[in-house]
Amino acid sequence: MAWNQPGNGGKDKDPWGNKPQGGRDQGPPDLDEALRSLMGKLGLGGGKGGQGSGGGSGGIPKKAVGIALALVFVVWIIAGFYTVNEAERGVVLRFGAYHSEVGSGLHWRPMFVDEVENVDVNNVRSQQTAGFMLTEDENVVRVELAVQYRVMNPRAYLFNVEAPDSSLSQVTDSALRYVIGHNTMDNILTVGREEVRQQTWQIIDQLTQRYDLGITVIDVNFQGARPPEEVRDAFDDAIRAQEDQERFVREAEAYAREIEPTARGRVRRLQQQAQAYKEQMVLRAEGEVSRFNDLLPQYQAAPEVTRQRIFLETLEKIYANNAKIFIDVDGGNQMMYLPLDKILEQHNSRVVRPQAPILPANSQQDGQSSSNQSSSQQDSGRTSNRFTPRGGN
Repeated sequence: MAWNQPGNGGKDKDPWGNKPQGGRDQGPPDLDEALRSLMGKLGLGGGKGGQGSGGGSGGIPKKAVGIALALVFVVWIIAGFYTVNEAERGVVLRFGAYHSEVGSGLHWRPMFVDEVENVDVNNVRSQQTAGFMLTEDENVVRVELAVQYRVMNPRAYLFNVEAPDSSLSQVTDSALRYVIGHNTMDNILTVGREEVRQQTWQIIDQLTQRYDLGITVIDVNFQGARPPEEVRDAFDDAIRAQEDQERFVREAEAYAREIEPTARGRVRRLQQQAQAYKEQMVLRAEGEVSRFNDLLPQYQAAPEVTRQRIFLETLEKIYANNAKIFIDVDGGNQMMYLPLDKILEQHNSRVVRPQAPILPANSQQDGQSSSNQSSSQQDSGRTSNRFTPRGGN
């Protein structure tokens, strides 16, 4: 069907919605004409003749091309600026290969030539490993371990291993299973946790250095180990018993630290007493020897007199420490008891008493009788002191 046929009243329109003008059909707009009109409006040339100020007929002006290239160059320059954060380090790749590393701040790179990947080298990252593992004594235990690490070499971190974080997780799991497999379950659940942690950390460091992952392990936390639920109660009892044992040991050590200074003081005091007693006995023995040496010439000059004097001095020492004296009366088997202790008590009481009270006549008579009795006892005491036992000679 034609766009404009005679006889239809002139109501037919072209596909672009334009009505026919001057009795002729209007075709689609010319793109070159539209572009030249736009360039003319911008002051870049162009007109009805189809000739621009910098080009031939029917073409794009050279000045427009230059301006377009300048705009593209400016956009390329601006797009090349990038920023590296303070905690990051930029790895520059030139045509996909490692070129250099840049620090934090504002930098520029040629677009489509260099590519920059930022790697966080300041913040600490963490990974956790957990699972059921077999111990040396063929028991199953669930272990949880956390590893904290930091990137130290961005180039090794990006290019030496395809997935360094995943590789570290596998290394941690392998090291932990190796250590658990060489320890008993009781050791893992009780006193061996720190040992397991240190051994696991050492193996992880060795493997990360061998693979050159570009990371360093800061800390390894052994979060816990527990047996399966079926035997958990029994192992809890064992752990409580172990804790009680450690508590008793600490209490014993505290008691030892408390009692040891006292015991050392007593030992020191006994040593000093023994030393003093030793010196006393030595001095006494030396005095006895000296006295014996002084007495020997006298004994040699008068043996009987010296023997008698020594005997009397010995009796004087004995009776001075004894408050009860028994006297063997001559001519019979009777023994007379002399209560010196009572006599001494009465004498001391009279000496201490400031003033004797006034007593009635009967009391005075009783006092005189008691004084007479005490005087008689003293007289008998004097006679007992003068008494020479048999066999003295």
